[in-house]
Amino acid sequence: MAIDFSRKLIKGRIAEVVFEQMIRDEERYTVIPFGYEHTMPTLAQYRELAEVPKIIDNISDAPDFALISEDKTKIYLVEVKYQHELNIGELKKYADKLLKRWDYPWIFVATPEGFRCGLCKSVSEEGRINELSENWVTKGRQAEYLKLLNEFEK
Repeated sequence: MAIDFSRKLIKGRIAEVVFEQMIRDEERYTVIPFGYEHTMPTLAQYRELAEVPKIIDNISDAPDFALISEDKTKIYLVEVKYQHELNIGELKKYADKLLKRWDYPWIFVATPEGFRCGLCKSVSEEGRINELSENWVTKGRQAEYLKLLNEFEK
């Protein structure tokens, strides 16, 4: 049981690294690690402050990354997930959870077949998620990073 949890945790972390590096390589967005794993170590040193538990609770549901467009006109909050097989039901649960705290969050999912990304609102309401748009990452770069992702899928 513990090894299954660890396996899922590692696959999720690999998906986050693949997403972050793929977006950075595209050079269209500034990538800011935003989620709990990135902010918690710094906040932990201020636990004695009364507000910190509430802040930590909010951050625990934060998307993994903030992307800022090169022209600084758009910001995207993106949750990254890994799924061995695309499971829309699970993605809807994640999307619904994010929508309770955040305006306009996005969800990115890495699978061995490819990358998908969409607004949580669309995933929640329509029960579908589109392939990752070339407006974010070119198909060629996606293919390179999909190959990399699949090196860990054995």
